[in-house]
Amino acid sequence: IIMNVVLLALLIVSYLATGGTNRVYVHPFYLFSFENISCEVIQSKDPKPLETIHPVTRLQDSTEPDPRPSTRPKTLKNLSQRTAVLAELQNSLGLRMFEKLSCRKDTGNILLSPFNAFGSLVTLYLGASKKTAIPYQQLLGVNWESDRADCVYLIDGHTVLRTLQAINSLIDGPWDELRTLVWTFVSSDANLSKDYVRGMQDFSDASFVRAVNFSQPEEAEAQVNSFIHNTSDSKMENLFTALSPSTNLLFASSVHFKGSWRTAFQPEKTNIQDFRIDKKSSVKVPFMIHTGDYMHLDDPGRKCSIVKLSLSKRTYMLLVLPHVEACMQDIEDQLLKKIIATWDKRLKERYLELSLPKFSVTAVTDLRSVLSDLAVEKYLLGSDAHFERLSSKENFTVDKVLNNVFFDMSEEGTEVQSKSQDVKVPLKVTVNRPFFFAIIEGTSNAILLLGKILNPTI
Repeated sequence: IIMNVVLLALLIVSYLATGGTNRVYVHPFYLFSFENISCEVIQSKDPKPLETIHPVTRLQDSTEPDPRPSTRPKTLKNLSQRTAVLAELQNSLGLRMFEKLSCRKDTGNILLSPFNAFGSLVTLYLGASKKTAIPYQQLLGVNWESDRADCVYLIDGHTVLRTLQAINSLIDGPWDELRTLVWTFVSSDANLSKDYVRGMQDFSDASFVRAVNFSQPEEAEAQVNSFIHNTSDSKMENLFTALSPSTNLLFASSVHFKGSWRTAFQPEKTNIQDFRIDKKSSVKVPFMIHTGDYMHLDDPGRKCSIVKLSLSKRTYMLLVLPHVEACMQDIEDQLLKKIIATWDKRLKERYLELSLPKFSVTAVTDLRSVLSDLAVEKYLLGSDAHFERLSSKENFTVDKVLNNVFFDMSEEGTEVQSKSQDVKVPLKVTVNRPFFFAIIEGTSNAILLLGKILNPTI
């Protein structure tokens, strides 16, 4: 069954011709599907044998990133539309994941990269069987339902991953950077799909595929963790634990956001203040202070204040500070209702004296655990998941999937501090209690990082 590609083209042209007004809705599937769309019979095997890498480079042989193709892929068509749609999809899934993480962890800081989580899932999707591809596409928001139970319409995962990297390339620094590393450790008796390896490269700035002998799991665990430590600028330690002799594949990704404020804080004004963790306890924290013009909103209906802090021309932090009497859970529920976009439109320029605690956050997310909370883990990575397109080894499994996220900011900025405006009286905003923040790429509106800070000292 060949779908009407002409109709698809007309829909996209109609969308672009309107310049974004009176938009004709285009299903996300169409933006990320193959050019010749057909319904793939689920139970049938691909006519071509799986192209694989074998032998895979041994763990001991090299710590250099895997070589990349010398030729660049063709530029994606309709890129601005793809990035906008994909940003909305990754934001929606990221907020759902954030909610599940928050329910499980109510005593510590939370940091999630919707960008990284989405990319990890799409990379693994490249190895999924046709049947397993369906729940992946449903979770990602790109599934096109077939009127036949025995076939599935598949997306082009490489187009999705390249669109994610296009979002990354919109971060315009020069000091802001979102750097992604990806590792795959595969059992030494298995091969690995070339298509999957290419997907790792589409998604990351550097990738590593290495073969490991898991028959001695404790020794393998030490080797794998040492390799990650040595290839991540010593930022990641003891990532994998409790390996099994039957392990087939470990997947790890790391995203590190390092940025500078567009306008620097004033280091001479940095001082130690109390940050109230809860009604009974507080901690001493260095507070950065800056007085100047910010986009700001006080939302009494939702019991919070919002400040937009520019990092560059297009990237910014949206900081959400609950009012003193507000419940963190109430504010968090608003985040899940996609209120972030509404807040951004209501912000007004105000002259503020902003006091913000210094903080940096590192977090590891076990995607299998989060997917279990979403009640989809068994279909995507668990007992009902099959990865026939990942390796030709029988009963091949994806055993662990971990995302590591780093966030750190300094007082430094890319622009000179503006002259004092003594004639104005600033509104004082002191972030001295738990708060939420999001790092957003402003052209696509993609949420790169989403965090909740309950204690900036941990």
